[in-house]
Amino acid sequence: MKIPLIVGALAVIATTVIAAEQKVDLKPAPGRDKVVASCGTCHSLDYIQANSTFMSRQVWDAEVTKMIKAFGAPISEADAKEITEYLVTNFGKP
Repeated sequence: MKIPLIVGALAVIATTVIAAEQKVDLKPAPGRDKVVASCGTCHSLDYIQANSTFMSRQVWDAEVTKMIKAFGAPISEADAKEITEYLVTNFGKP
């Protein structure tokens, strides 16, 4: 008797959490479309905004390289440069 009640309560909580999630809207600028297509395919784009407070050019470059080499992201060298430039310009640490 208690199990259906618990399952129902968990379903309501999960629905509320999912509904509260907001869409991440990155700054419009050259390279944004490649970031959305390449990065957003595997993970949420909120990582970009959450980590941007301490990400320098060197760190963004290392992150993009890691996604390609360690995780196998299918990103060309030219796209990687454009993605890194977008991230540094719009979310980089000065």
